[in-house]
Amino acid sequence: MRFLAVVLCLLLPLTVHAQTQPQANAGQPTGTINVDEPIGEDQAITRRIREILAELDGYDKVNVAVSSGIVTLTGTTLDSKKTQQLTELAGRIQGVVAVENNVTETTDVGERLNPVVDRFKSRVMQALSFLPLLLIALAVFALIIALGFFVARWRRPWNRLAPNGFIADIYRQIIRVVFVIAALVVALDILGATALLSGILGAAGIVGLAIGFAVRDTVENFIASIMLSVRQPFRPNDTVEIEGDTGKVIRLTSRATILLSFDGNHIRIPNATVFKSRIVNFSRNPERRFTFELGMGPDTDFDAAATLALQILRDLPFTLETPEPGVWIETIGDSTVSLQMAAWINQEATSIGLARSEAIRLVMSAFDKAGHRMPEPTYRIIYPPQTTPQDTRPDAETQPHKVSLSTRAAKPVQDVKATADKALEEFVDQERAETERDLLSRNGTVE
Repeated sequence: MRFLAVVLCLLLPLTVHAQTQPQANAGQPTGTINVDEPIGEDQAITRRIREILAELDGYDKVNVAVSSGIVTLTGTTLDSKKTQQLTELAGRIQGVVAVENNVTETTDVGERLNPVVDRFKSRVMQALSFLPLLLIALAVFALIIALGFFVARWRRPWNRLAPNGFIADIYRQIIRVVFVIAALVVALDILGATALLSGILGAAGIVGLAIGFAVRDTVENFIASIMLSVRQPFRPNDTVEIEGDTGKVIRLTSRATILLSFDGNHIRIPNATVFKSRIVNFSRNPERRFTFELGMGPDTDFDAAATLALQILRDLPFTLETPEPGVWIETIGDSTVSLQMAAWINQEATSIGLARSEAIRLVMSAFDKAGHRMPEPTYRIIYPPQTTPQDTRPDAETQPHKVSLSTRAAKPVQDVKATADKALEEFVDQERAETERDLLSRNGTVE
């Protein structure tokens, strides 16, 4: 029994050591590393690194030393990027334990310039060898652009598709741009540099965005010109009112609308303003109404006065029967009652200003003959009782003498033909013939 106890005591430590040994090695790498030559041979590692560096450019000044698997690199390179790549390159060699990189960037002028000269010579030779392909790409580029300009110069199809010449010019510009982009894509594809196209288009987009912000007003006027040329809210020689300016339309350019005022002045309004403004076109309908107002005394027989005024307006040779003239009470003031009178004319043959003037003259003459007088301004003065004058009646000698219009013979109806308007239209036609082509068309669709 004692013998068995002694044997068990001797075997127990061996059993415990056998059970705990795998746990001590847990988490450690297992297996073997296969290399062409044994790991302990530093010369093989040195030779392998030198062979690799000999195949690469820029590492001819690098020295390699290996001791117990530790690689020590010394010497110089042309740039810091190559120095950093050495550590990664040496660490990939089988059997290397650690890498100590002591390589620095050279500051020798000759060593740094020689590679630049070599690269320049190499690129010159590449360019010379690449020249035939480059000439072919340029020839194809020029041919496609020439074809695009030829198609754009062909006016007949674009003039038929476009509502006016300005839009046709825009179509031609778009065709030119499309052919230029197509020529650029084909030329880059021949050169094998299509990757540059995205960069070129991106740069062009950024430049276009910057230019768009810089010339925002010009772009706004250009777009407004396109919209106005398509919609055409007025035609040449139309009488319009835009932003309080009234005149006859001379032309519509790509930047502004030109008006000729009735004083003979040129009014230039930006198209962006015209497009957003309220436009009154007096020439769209040949029939046009004129109105005027006369103040009558409160004791006037307004039925008789209105009937008389209506009859005068109907008897005028230049007023239209349809729509018929009208007379009505407009306002009531402190000492007057206003009669509003209106009549229609054909403004293509009659001047609205002269017609209104003649109507006022004849109606006032008829009112005076019938005793319908316009009241004079009166002021009522109230005195205190103690200072009231004894006789406030006006003196006949100091009272102003009133001249009655009834003693005057009414002149016949004067000529109210639109001769002044015709003269202005001739001025406009002359200026349109002498100046640049505009975007308006007399036969175009009018909004």
